[in-house]
Amino acid sequence: MNAPANPEDALASDDTRQDAPARIRLLVLDIDGTVSNSRHEIDDATVEAVARVRQAGIGVLLATGRRYSAALPVAARLGLEGPLVTASGALVKRTGDHATLFRAGFDPEALATVLRLIDARGLEPILYTDSYAEGFDFHCRRLPTAADAGPLRGVAEYLSLNRHLSRLDPRLHLQPPPGVFAGFTMGDRDTMLALESELDDACPRLLALHVIRSPRYRDWMCEIAPAEVTKWSGVAAIAAAAGIPPEAVCAVGDDVNDLPMIRAAGLGIAMGNAAAEVRAAADLVVAGNDDGGIGEVAELLVGRP
Repeated sequence: MNAPANPEDALASDDTRQDAPARIRLLVLDIDGTVSNSRHEIDDATVEAVARVRQAGIGVLLATGRRYSAALPVAARLGLEGPLVTASGALVKRTGDHATLFRAGFDPEALATVLRLIDARGLEPILYTDSYAEGFDFHCRRLPTAADAGPLRGVAEYLSLNRHLSRLDPRLHLQPPPGVFAGFTMGDRDTMLALESELDDACPRLLALHVIRSPRYRDWMCEIAPAEVTKWSGVAAIAAAAGIPPEAVCAVGDDVNDLPMIRAAGLGIAMGNAAAEVRAAADLVVAGNDDGGIGEVAELLVGRP
C-alpha cells in the first residue's frame, strides 16, 4: 500500500494533547452494526463518543465492508478526514481528494474462475472498480425486474437500491472490466456457504472469502477479494505509515469480516450484537449498537466524560 503523504495528519485527532492512554493510539471502527444502529443511523451519542476519543489524542479510522461512496457520509457525520478502509480492505482512499492509497488486484485466472462458478449456479456477480470519480461503483450484468424472486431476490433488492451506482455489462462474466478489486454475489446462507467452499477449492490461496449478512439487505453475501486482503491488511498499512504498532490499535466490530482486525489489534472489541464467533475472538465485549456500545468503548479508552 502507498502510504499517505502525511500519515500522522491522516489520522490526526482534534488536538495534539498527549493525555490519551499510552497503549492505544488508534481506534478502528466498523460501520454497519457497530457505529450505525439497527435503524442504519449514526446517533448523536456515537458522534459525541468518537469526538471524545479524538480530543484525547487517539486517531480514529473507519474500516468497513461498504463501498467507498457509501462510507463517505459516515465519515462526514463523525467528522473524520483522511484514509477510509473500504470493501473489507480491498480499496483504501483518502477523503480529502479521493486519492487511491491502495487497490487490490485479482489473479486473472482466479477472477475468471470466480465468474464461471457464480454463473454456473445461476447467480449474479457484482464487481467493484475504483470508479468513484466516474460516478459509479460497480459493474453488473442486468438490473432487476418485478419478476425477480427466488435465488435472485437478494441481488435484485441490492440493485434496486443502488442502480444509480451501477454500470451495465451483459458480458461481465466473460470479459470483466479492468481494475476489479473485489466483488460479491447474494443468495440464501446455505447457497453462499456452498459457493464459498467451492471457490476456495477451485482457487486455493488466491482468494479472500467470507459469507456475511448485511443488516441493510435480507439475503446473504459471499464477498470475494484477492488473497490476504482483509480489513486488517488495510488498517495495518495505514497504522505502520503513521508509526503506530499493532499493540497500540483498538479494533471494534460485529461480523466475520471484522475478525482479522479484532484478532490482530492490541485490543479487539466486539459489539454486544456481534456474531458469536466475533464475541468469542474479542478481548472485550461491550453493549450493542442500539445500547451505547461505542460510548462504552470511549469510556474504556479515555474515561467518563
